[in-house]
Amino acid sequence: MSTTMPFRDYRPETRTLLGAQLVFNLGFYAVVPFLAGAMSSEYGLDAAAIGLVLGARTFSQQGMFLLGGALADRWGARRAILTGCLVRIAGYATLATASGFIVFLLGAVLTGAGGALFSPALESWLSHADRPSGTGERGGGKPRRSVFVWLAITGEIGAVLGPLLGSALLGWGFDAALTAGISVFTVVTALLWYRLPAGPVHPDARDDAGEHPPLVHVLRCLRNGPFVTFCILAGTSMLVYHQLYFLIPVELDRRSIDAAWLGALFFLASVLILLLQLPVSAVGQRLGPGRALAAGFVLEAGACAVAAATAAHPGTPAVSVAPLMGTVALLAVGHMLLKPTILALVPQFVPDQEAMSRRGAYYGLVATCGGTAVLIGNTVLGRLLELTDQHHWWPGTPWVPQVLLTLLAAAALPVVLSRHTTSESSDSLSPTAPADPPACGTS
Repeated sequence: MSTTMPFRDYRPETRTLLGAQLVFNLGFYAVVPFLAGAMSSEYGLDAAAIGLVLGARTFSQQGMFLLGGALADRWGARRAILTGCLVRIAGYATLATASGFIVFLLGAVLTGAGGALFSPALESWLSHADRPSGTGERGGGKPRRSVFVWLAITGEIGAVLGPLLGSALLGWGFDAALTAGISVFTVVTALLWYRLPAGPVHPDARDDAGEHPPLVHVLRCLRNGPFVTFCILAGTSMLVYHQLYFLIPVELDRRSIDAAWLGALFFLASVLILLLQLPVSAVGQRLGPGRALAAGFVLEAGACAVAAATAAHPGTPAVSVAPLMGTVALLAVGHMLLKPTILALVPQFVPDQEAMSRRGAYYGLVATCGGTAVLIGNTVLGRLLELTDQHHWWPGTPWVPQVLLTLLAAAALPVVLSRHTTSESSDSLSPTAPADPPACGTS
């Protein structure tokens, strides 16, 4: 029997949130991929200014996910989601009125901050939804995690359609794309305002979100040693998958392959995710979390190994693009196994007394660790690329650290999960332990 819960079986607010993720990505990808070109061609900013604006946007989102998740715990997920939409609208409106560097920078930071508020709150809310409508948390037997599979699919649909919308609108200028983005986020905000219930996310959740300041939630999360270890190792996945945007374009250039192939490789990754996310996730369910994580990281290691092994003698452009297609395919399949599994495992690390109402900071830390891994990793990889060119090292050298990191994660994460599960089992046998197990146990 399939382990994937049908979309229609989710509660109405869950389906609304999944639809909001699609539209949120649609509005984002209709604008942000074209931001650099617009700043250069329409507003005459130089490369240094453009790089700073784009870097500030990325940092304001990835770097603030932990704070955004803590604010979701403080305010409640509904308020954080709506605020994130409003901040994103403010960011786009600021970009639309910008005529110089400072205003562009402010608009970019607001755009990123909106995502930092929206995403952890949405993931925290969805983490309670792995059960059919009308059942309890433990009703229906074995817990199902497939809500994050649907999150990946709906998000990818938005990521595919967004650039198409943006490209169609650029004929009228960048302001037309911004206006469309503002319209999209306004519709999402209105829909969520009316569709999301104002009460607790989960019927058993304690309504005490405002008892502690955000810093308390951040500190509680950071003091959870096993979870911090989990996040650091899991962040390797974001670093490696991000090479679609960094090392893959470098490889295309080095192999004298037309830059137009980059769009085709992105399209390949999106099509594979849309077609295979459900069956791949079903395989992951059968494997169990530990083996699914190990398999996903081994696939990503294989992707990097293929790129490295074919880097020395790439051959003609027509021939050398095939290994890169294999690299992208393996990265996509590994990502399909890893992302839903990682998100579904987060509630296991939340202490019992916080399990219902304190998940935002935990989801925020997962994203922040991934963003930090990309920032540090790409900085190191950039330097390694320079050294490889300067000293004429083996061309596959920049891929080697990623092979090692993914194999380390593949070996270490199942051990972390096993030890955490053993620790929980020991605590449950203690006379002072709570009577009930965590709300979301191992699948």
